[in-house]
Amino acid sequence: MTGRTNGDHGEVATEVPGLGTETTNGADYVAEAQRVRDSVVDAGGSRTDLPQVLHTAPAAVALIDLGEGLVTYANDSAAGLTGGRATLPVEIDAWSEAAGLTDLSGRPMRDTASPLSRVAQGIPVSGEPVAVADAARKGSEASEEEREEAEGRLLWVTGFPLSEAVNSDERRLALVVFLQLSGAGAQRHLEMVRDRAVVATELSFTISDPARDQNPLVWVNPAFTALTGYELDEVLGRNCRFLQGPNTDPASISRIRTALAEERPITEVLLNYRRDGTAFWNQVSITPVVDGQGRVVNFVGVQADVTERVMVENERRAALAAAEETREQLRLLTESTSAMSASLDTTGVADALARIVVPAMADFCCVDLLDEVDDNTSVRRAAVNHRDESKSSEVRELGRWVSPTEDGRDPIGQALTTGAPSLLPELPVRPAGIAENPDLLRRYEALRPRSAIVVPLRARGQVLGALTLGTELPYGRRYSQRDLYLAADLAARAGLAVDNARLYAREHGAAETLQRSLLPAVPTMAGMTIASRYLAATDGAQVGGDWYDMLTLPDGAVGLAVGDVVGHDLRAAAAMGELRGVLRSYAWEGLGPADVVDRCDDVVQGLDMAAMATAVYARLERGDAPDDTGWTLRYSNAGHPPPLLRRADGAVELLTGNLSPLIGATRAITRQETSVRCGPGDLLVLHTDGLIEAPGMDPDERTQLIVDTLAAQPLDMPVEELCDRLLGVLGVDSLRDDAVLLAIRLDHQAPG
Repeated sequence: MTGRTNGDHGEVATEVPGLGTETTNGADYVAEAQRVRDSVVDAGGSRTDLPQVLHTAPAAVALIDLGEGLVTYANDSAAGLTGGRATLPVEIDAWSEAAGLTDLSGRPMRDTASPLSRVAQGIPVSGEPVAVADAARKGSEASEEEREEAEGRLLWVTGFPLSEAVNSDERRLALVVFLQLSGAGAQRHLEMVRDRAVVATELSFTISDPARDQNPLVWVNPAFTALTGYELDEVLGRNCRFLQGPNTDPASISRIRTALAEERPITEVLLNYRRDGTAFWNQVSITPVVDGQGRVVNFVGVQADVTERVMVENERRAALAAAEETREQLRLLTESTSAMSASLDTTGVADALARIVVPAMADFCCVDLLDEVDDNTSVRRAAVNHRDESKSSEVRELGRWVSPTEDGRDPIGQALTTGAPSLLPELPVRPAGIAENPDLLRRYEALRPRSAIVVPLRARGQVLGALTLGTELPYGRRYSQRDLYLAADLAARAGLAVDNARLYAREHGAAETLQRSLLPAVPTMAGMTIASRYLAATDGAQVGGDWYDMLTLPDGAVGLAVGDVVGHDLRAAAAMGELRGVLRSYAWEGLGPADVVDRCDDVVQGLDMAAMATAVYARLERGDAPDDTGWTLRYSNAGHPPPLLRRADGAVELLTGNLSPLIGATRAITRQETSVRCGPGDLLVLHTDGLIEAPGMDPDERTQLIVDTLAAQPLDMPVEELCDRLLGVLGVDSLRDDAVLLAIRLDHQAPG
């Protein structure tokens, strides 16, 4: 092979000689490298003598510029390594690649801890082998023997920095010497290096023989003994399953057994046991070894103690699971609080609680509440739930162990009477005393409860009910103390929601009673038929200040009013009563509608009676002529929804005349009144805004719905039935505000 070098920045063609004589041990290579080093040192560091000495050295020699990290000189033998593919100066890794240098496993030197790179860093290399992968450079014209020789060539590398600068730039240089390892000496050296590495490594190695029965171990290194505690004579001839123990995962063993049967590599982490019985997590990697005919002759196993890694991973997973569980619990508590708070009756709270805990915490549940009726306390099963809706009846009807009994000795009875929670981790398959009750036994066996928790619903120091959670066989979980704490927290929130619902019911009942007591009974008026409706809101915590009134005035006119005090509480209801009284007194004086409303406005603002109110006040006055059977309607509207007038021919009018600001809003203007002529058969309808203000709907559309409904009804429909029809069309089952509806039909007017 011919190579080229650039020793003194000039190209010289040279024939690559052999890289030293064949030797048989590492000491000969070290001695030869030392002789080269001594000859270089004896040259005295002369710029002219040193390349000549290196050029005639009996080995491949190269110089490295320590400052630049470049190979700056290579003698004929070293240049022959690169085959002329490296033009000097050249970067170290590029020179190694051109020379085909690899480590003993075949990886390029640029990917490993290259001895040339270490020498370039000023680190001496006393001697280590490298391989030469240069079969490709032999070319297709080379014989098979030449290519095999090139492929298996080994070099012994020695390198050290020179202490003095030897070039014109006063740069420090390092010397690298390559000696060839060949023949039997190379093979013995390579085997020696590998054997020492395997024996000395901290990784546990084993070799098994699949040709023998049970694939026994035939060799282990000392690291295996240190890892497992078993001596060599205790393991040879045995299958390594002796490392398995009671908690070794059978699935992992099965996967290893399958891989061995299929003669393929496998890596598995499994729990093994040392000789003294202590457990450790073992990462086992098993690889088949094949001969020249492709037959598996051995399995090589590598074992590593990864207990710390597995424990850290398990702790991490446990921490993540705990964090996820805590997050789910917080979500459950937040959602349950929101859902239960949205209901304003105790049954709604119980239903919301039952929907939330199944299936989040239980397979089935029941909620029992204590009710007070006529100074007597009774237990009511307010809600039940089950994963399987068909089993809800079993939960509702089941007695002892799941529901309260007369003797009060079961867990629910204890929770209701003493407020004591109960954790029942394992329920009996057939509780004592249940066999004599066939129906109860049937229900119990149909439900198949496994574990249960019973906690009281408590608020403000009082037990209001009990929550029972249960899981079912065979898949239901076993409740723990942690579950009991969560159930108790959930029950506390439910207890507060139940108590708030009861407080609301009492306050709402009192306010509604007050409000109804202030409303007049429907009076009897000559020449007209009257119907009224008062509807208390069902979707809200309070009642409002809605009212209506009708009275016969001293001058023979009929006064009528519909109003709404702003607010939804007892104060609004009380203010409504005051305002109604004030309006009645001014109406009794015979004042016109506009004057009555203005006077009420003055009183409200002057006495700070209420915040604001809307109202319509009207007078129905008889005609003056002896034969006049009609009526005159005079009205004034202070910010209230306009009344509706359906004529005897079915046409419907909105009475929108002279609409003015709310009472209490301003006195900067003087109100006016509007007059409308009415006749027999006309129908007058007045209402408050509770009928037209609904979630997601336009009040104008709701008003038009009233108009259309009135127009569509028969003219002779009784006013009571007409009111019911209007409320049905409007859908007032879930009013968000109180509402008043007043309907007056003018039948006839007898001459005065």
